[in-house]
Amino acid sequence: MTEKTIPILPCRTLQPVLDFYTALGFEVTFRQKSPNPYAVVERGGIELQFFGMRTHEPAESVTCYVLTDDVDGLHAAFRAGLKAAHGRVPARGLPRIGPLRDMSYGVRQFLMTDPGGNCIRVGQRTGEDRHHRRAPEGTFARALHHACLLADSKEDPAGAAKVIDRVLHLEDERPTPVQLFRLLVLRADVAGRLGDEETTTTALARAAAVRLTAKDRESLADELERLEELRN
Repeated sequence: MTEKTIPILPCRTLQPVLDFYTALGFEVTFRQKSPNPYAVVERGGIELQFFGMRTHEPAESVTCYVLTDDVDGLHAAFRAGLKAAHGRVPARGLPRIGPLRDMSYGVRQFLMTDPGGNCIRVGQRTGEDRHHRRAPEGTFARALHHACLLADSKEDPAGAAKVIDRVLHLEDERPTPVQLFRLLVLRADVAGRLGDEETTTTALARAAAVRLTAKDRESLADELERLEELRN
């Protein structure tokens, strides 16, 4: 037997959700209006199903995981589709798409959230060990490690914000420019998810003011790209 698991996700109305997924290159393969709003989208081996529920609150939506053998390719394709549809790559609010990250539990992944608030995690295994690697020893490296897990694994941007704010207010230790830049970009990112525009603006301005060497910039390619997305 060959089994297949298909997530069925809620939304208030179908059309904005279907528009989002067609921009990503999905095809609407089924749709009904009655007795209940329902639709199916497919792209390659990915199939997602949606049902309409007027009382649905996007903040209370669910998540599912899509495993792929080409996470970089899907991320690039999805970003290109969203830019073509919206004129930009939406990095905050609804809908949005997050950056690629190498997680501590052996996957390289990104998160995207559709207009219904559903978080779709797309990842590729980079190792067989699914347990979390131990956190780094340094204060700021450890903070970044935990903040990334809270933001992009546990879907807890408020928790990530607390971790970052705590270490950025330390008076007896200072991060390296690379650490500071990464912390500030992630702080701006989670602030945007929380609807805190003032903190987003402040963190982005601080990140842009960090003095980086050419070598620093090479190691921060993903974060520099994320900075530009969050500024637009």
